[in-house]
Amino acid sequence: MKKALLLVGACGAALQISTQANAQDASGAEADSARDKNVIVVSAQRRDQDAQEVPIALTVFGGDALEERAIADVSQLGNVTPNVTLDAGTPFAGSGAALGASIRGIGQNDFAVNVDPGVGVYVDGIFLARSVGANVTLPDVERVEILKGPQGTLFGRNTIGGAINVVTRTPGHDFAMSGSVTVGSYERLDIAATIDIPLAETLRTNVTVASNNRRGFQKRVPFVTNERFVEESPRIFRESGYDTNEYAGGINDWTIRGKAIWEPTDRFTATISGDYYKSDTSGLPNVILDVLEDFGGNFAGPGAPAIPGTALTPGAGLNFAGIYNFCIGATQAEILARNAQSFCNNPRGNELLPNEQISPLGSVNVDGDPNNDMLVWNDRFISSDWDESFATGINFSKTETWGLSANLAFDLSDQITLRSITGYRELSWRSGFDADNSPGSFFTVSNMADQSQLSQELQLLGNFDIGTSQLDLVLGAYYFEEEANALDHVAIGAGIWTAEGPIDLETESVAFFGQADWRVTEWLGFTAGARYTEEDKQIDIAQTDLSSFNYDVLNCPVNGTGFIPGVGTVPCSVFARFPHPDEPLRLYTRDTPPRNFSNFSMKLGVQLYPTDDVMVYGSYTEGYKSGGWSTRASVPIAAPIVFQEETAATLEAGVKSTLFDGRLQANFAAFSTSYDDVQLLIQVGPNPQIGNFGTATIRGIEADFLIDLGDYVSITASAGLMDSELDELTNTSAPNYLQLGLVDGAELLKVPDVTFNISPRIDVPVGDHAIMLLADYTYTSKMWNDSQRSFLLRRPETNVINASVTFKHDDGWSIAGGVTNLTEERFIVNGLTSSAGQVYGSPNRPREFYARLGFEF
Repeated sequence: MKKALLLVGACGAALQISTQANAQDASGAEADSARDKNVIVVSAQRRDQDAQEVPIALTVFGGDALEERAIADVSQLGNVTPNVTLDAGTPFAGSGAALGASIRGIGQNDFAVNVDPGVGVYVDGIFLARSVGANVTLPDVERVEILKGPQGTLFGRNTIGGAINVVTRTPGHDFAMSGSVTVGSYERLDIAATIDIPLAETLRTNVTVASNNRRGFQKRVPFVTNERFVEESPRIFRESGYDTNEYAGGINDWTIRGKAIWEPTDRFTATISGDYYKSDTSGLPNVILDVLEDFGGNFAGPGAPAIPGTALTPGAGLNFAGIYNFCIGATQAEILARNAQSFCNNPRGNELLPNEQISPLGSVNVDGDPNNDMLVWNDRFISSDWDESFATGINFSKTETWGLSANLAFDLSDQITLRSITGYRELSWRSGFDADNSPGSFFTVSNMADQSQLSQELQLLGNFDIGTSQLDLVLGAYYFEEEANALDHVAIGAGIWTAEGPIDLETESVAFFGQADWRVTEWLGFTAGARYTEEDKQIDIAQTDLSSFNYDVLNCPVNGTGFIPGVGTVPCSVFARFPHPDEPLRLYTRDTPPRNFSNFSMKLGVQLYPTDDVMVYGSYTEGYKSGGWSTRASVPIAAPIVFQEETAATLEAGVKSTLFDGRLQANFAAFSTSYDDVQLLIQVGPNPQIGNFGTATIRGIEADFLIDLGDYVSITASAGLMDSELDELTNTSAPNYLQLGLVDGAELLKVPDVTFNISPRIDVPVGDHAIMLLADYTYTSKMWNDSQRSFLLRRPETNVINASVTFKHDDGWSIAGGVTNLTEERFIVNGLTSSAGQVYGSPNRPREFYARLGFEF
């Protein structure tokens, strides 16, 4: 933390000294030009404002800045924004289409449709309800605004951590065309083009098309061994698809986006937008960090180690790697001695579905027949090279999404505007990954989800001069409905445990909101806002034990009977406590009751203006995210597993300043958040589940600088300090595995203590042309990647450097060359400790070079 304070202080001092030296020599005309050039207009408060006049901590990236930094999607913005973590992918997803977003320590690390994001992503005012599909590509956008802290009074659903507001480019009044072609490492070929087409004086349009292609950076290589083994087909288990790929971590997508603005009168504007996105590529790369292969549980005898999170009965623990290795290498006498005949000698598969049964594992490596031998799964499959894998199974990510929106604005008077924002979106997603880094079929995961949503927002915007004061008013109503269905498939231990998890979800939400900003005098202003929300959710969960594993645990066949003392002989489904005898493999109970949530959130703020160029503000803001159901059951469930809504209240104080005739912008913010009923993703048995785990306190400081040293040199810099502490821990009566790593005082996941970024830019004139040099350095301290704080998954401190050089010709074309992750910092982005017997995760991208040819006319 001292290091960060020194960096912030040194940066601020250097910027101010440099600014003073240059500002003293600047003419009045030059100063006015600098002030105008550095004004950034945002819509963070639902109206257009200079970002320096908004009493919110926010970071804004213009379209040119995104292109210069080679930022292609939302996840890459987290590398250059203090106290913000944005990752492409979440645990278990196997796909970069899912956005793992956390702002100031609040977010969500799960992709499931039954779990709402904690950071709201908006595209042209339309909320994206799912984490999948929220990692939006950014071709030809006007700007991206990252708003920090709860934003419920104006931005609605599930913005408890913050909001990411993507604003696409507005069509111009004149015909224009621009585009680029980018080539680079891993056979990269990106093509983008935008055309502005004014159809009439009152109607203007634009169309953007973009395609991104890149081979994956993790290559599948043969596993060299003298052992004979059966390499089973990827098709032996139920999956959402069976595509394989020689590489993982690839990109193959294309986008088309259009916008039309119709202004028939000076009082009415209609903006119609549409977009379509499709991706068909390999999945995220996967590496094995450790293998935990002890048998464990009641079958191994006293003292045998077991992985927390796999308890089926009190005191029992199962490690599927241990069971698998035991079964294939044990004699029938040894299997009988450990009472493991159901695991080892039953066909791998559901005996009610004979077409899916696979030969038993028991004694295959000691039965004298080398043709049925299986690979022992152990630490030889720990990944020594993150860019290579021995996996041979499924490996794909397919996403298709499209949407339409209409933004209608009618000026009822010079002071009042009525606005309607209507949006409809659909999403279809499939992913699959082979998670065991081996040519065996030891651990595979695949997912699918289909979702549609409709939203309608009405706003009444007012701007009133009241004597010498000014009042800005937003009143609104919001309606949202969603239908989603999903299906997860998991196969562990070469089929010892296989499950699928169908989910059907419906959500309906209604909210009323308002915010008033009253500039009482030149030096004083107040803000007051509130939102009332009601949500109704319905779900049907049909998690299924396809392998009849829970029957095998009890040595009771699905169609057989068992004896309960005092009760007598009962069907095995009753003996194993399955909730519905007519669906003997269904783990989750039917007819889950709907859930209803309501919340009132408020915001209060005050602003002081000691000079025209300095604003000091303070605010109290509340945020809310609804609860739901935890759906991934591994044992029979008699009653739904639910988690409650979470809330946050943030106190923030800040300063925004524009100094030295616009050449320096220096912004500071300090915050403290009380975070209640924290929703965390915890490994429970073979599956991760969501639960509430108490309260947390999150505190931090942020600083942002923009320095304009004249026509040639500018510098942006930012720094963040953050501290989180989980306290008043709940669920203390739950089994110990729920508490793994969760103790009073524990840090939350994705909370680095220190973040720092500095980006110098130099523009060198060459006649009528220019050369632009840009460097980007980001330091991030250590942080936990998972709620259970697994040391092997902990992200180390990183020092990431990107750089580029661009030649801009006066005729409108340019050529650029650059490198990302110059020092090749490698770290795990997300992962899990699994009862499959492994710790696994997805690594970041290595160093990559690129060259881009751009044009505009």
